[in-house]
Amino acid sequence: MLKNQANGLAGAGLRLQGAAMTKTLLSLGHGYTARALARRLVPQGWTVVGTLRDETQMDELRSGGVTPMLWPIDFEAALEGVTHVLSSIRPDEDGDPVLRAGRDALAKAGGLEWVGYLSTTGVYGDMDGGWVDEDTPLDPGGMRGKMRVKAEAEWQTVEGLPLHVFRLAGIYGPGRGPFAKLRRGTARRIIKKNQVFSRAHVDDIAQVLEASMNRPDPGRVYNVCDDSPAPPQDILTYAAELLGMEPPPEVAFEDAEMSPMARSFYSDSKRVRNTRIKEELGVVLKYPNYRDALKAMLDEERD
Repeated sequence: MLKNQANGLAGAGLRLQGAAMTKTLLSLGHGYTARALARRLVPQGWTVVGTLRDETQMDELRSGGVTPMLWPIDFEAALEGVTHVLSSIRPDEDGDPVLRAGRDALAKAGGLEWVGYLSTTGVYGDMDGGWVDEDTPLDPGGMRGKMRVKAEAEWQTVEGLPLHVFRLAGIYGPGRGPFAKLRRGTARRIIKKNQVFSRAHVDDIAQVLEASMNRPDPGRVYNVCDDSPAPPQDILTYAAELLGMEPPPEVAFEDAEMSPMARSFYSDSKRVRNTRIKEELGVVLKYPNYRDALKAMLDEERD
């Protein structure tokens, strides 16, 4: 593993030397959302270095123009020549893994123009279907939300960091839609009174991140979601309609067999405002509602 780590660092170093005049993103936890961002940046000439734990995915990253780097990393070496940092790594009960490993290196890094931290709208807690914006007090009920609040606070205390926090609603997009479950016959419309979610298509998250990179405003927090919060059963009903299928059966939340993780998503009900990304970043959502998004996702599948 150490040998592979060294190779990853060496490969990144070569690209950084050859791209001294380009922007360079260090993507910590280069997963679903970060890869969507890389698809926007790489064609523009950016150098993107993405960390991952699974060595078998390194070729996949390379095929997308991303230099892979196995986690854990040597932060001081990895930050050399970097202008932008994005952290997608989840916190744990002990805090944020990135800051445990690299807080000092991040604080001392010169040349950072922008740092982004991907958080969640779960930090607001349950609003019984009411609206929240970025100034709403944070009051999560579950452990995952509380860990995110703690992690946001940790990032905000790193002195001199040009930090931007993005609170993401439920993420969906290619490969993360309802169609597969509907086709397998495993989808259920779980009904809970007053339950409503906001969502964000991964391509819109990526464009919000890029827009922030182009208009840095350190210390700013942004909600990232579409314009149309809706009950989860409505999405399944419309997806079934697109497939020409009968909607799946309705199941009362109280009677539904669900994992603790799945059940926890139903503990919060809220509508999330996205005014700030539009007014301050000039974002025009590609998918302002789930109907546009699901139709586009199905069309993409069929092409």
